[in-house]
Amino acid sequence: MKIFLDTADTKLIQDGFNTGLIDGVTTNPTLIMKSGRNPESVYQELIDMGLQDISMEVVGNRKEMYEEGKRLANKFGRCATIKVPCTPDGLAVCRELARQIIRVNVTLIFSPAQAILAAKAKATYISPFVGRVDDNSFGGLCLIKDIANIFEKQNWKSTEILGASIRNVRDVGRAFEYGASICTLPPTVFSKMYDHILTEKGLQLFDEDWKSIDHELHFRTQM
Repeated sequence: MKIFLDTADTKLIQDGFNTGLIDGVTTNPTLIMKSGRNPESVYQELIDMGLQDISMEVVGNRKEMYEEGKRLANKFGRCATIKVPCTPDGLAVCRELARQIIRVNVTLIFSPAQAILAAKAKATYISPFVGRVDDNSFGGLCLIKDIANIFEKQNWKSTEILGASIRNVRDVGRAFEYGASICTLPPTVFSKMYDHILTEKGLQLFDEDWKSIDHELHFRTQM
């Protein structure tokens, strides 16, 4: 059970990594663009922090994606997970990289059929997009459940389900319950995982009781 952060904001990643609860990072061109930074400088900073699993997305045709994926894997070594789309070219690149023992994350998974193809292409991770499926009036969490059931019935253990596009805390728990091995989260969702109104009330009660005990002990020592 692993938690990744889905962002290219290195300050937020550092804050999350400092908790000791973050296992990796996923990025994409949109997140990199929002950061306003060179992608490879971001990757290097994350590695310097101590992160050892960073999804680095490649784009273009089959040849371009393969060459860029290979270059990134050579440059960043075991910390690099090459992220490719679930397309014919993307899965061909996945197979080529997997043969060279390079981790691959197949992204933009929206159906069990796509998940099956990605698994057959020897993907390390597949990323079903929970929130985006929900946006189109289908059940994003049910997609994770369906894929997990297929993998279990086929005894397929070489590909992990990485729940992506997760937008609230409730769906984190459900994604793991339904069979995801990893959830990648925006930092805002990760930080909200700590919160519960009953925890806050319990802390307030404990604090009040402790103050009462402390006051009573102080009173007795003065007698």
